[in-house]
Amino acid sequence: MNSRIIIVNVIRWVILLFVQIFLLKNMGFYDLSTPFIYVLFIMLLPFEIPNILLYLLAFGTGLTLDAFYDTMGVHATACVALAFVRISFISISLNRDAIDDPEPSLSYMGFQWFSLYALLCVITHHLVLFFLETFRLTEIGYTLMRCGLSCIFTLIIIYLVESIFYKRSSR
Repeated sequence: MNSRIIIVNVIRWVILLFVQIFLLKNMGFYDLSTPFIYVLFIMLLPFEIPNILLYLLAFGTGLTLDAFYDTMGVHATACVALAFVRISFISISLNRDAIDDPEPSLSYMGFQWFSLYALLCVITHHLVLFFLETFRLTEIGYTLMRCGLSCIFTLIIIYLVESIFYKRSSR
């Protein structure tokens, strides 16, 4: 990885965590829907990143959120689960050696691939997050409703952010 990619990802990490912690933390819809835009950092990491580094970055990002949200490892666990799904989906859907694109973004991968990728990553993250947060099956309906609404809210914000930084590729 070159230094430009590292700098871009460090800036992306700082901005997304800042927005999540200081803007989106208290933004919700009747305690049913909370957007988690910080998952975009893990989703947009370059293809060539080693898996162990991906897991460490996901754990560190989740731990940072846990410190500000006063949760005990819930975000860290959800981010590590997201990293696992990211690795699995990319290895199943793409040939990693033949990838010319630097990162799995809407600009480089196209709408259909990115939509499936974002949906799987966000659903996994939110299911793990909300079920660990609730930690009981007696409220499964409420938890699934919260997870579904938060997934929709998060995906809308992810598509807005991606469309702002969308650059047409020369394919």
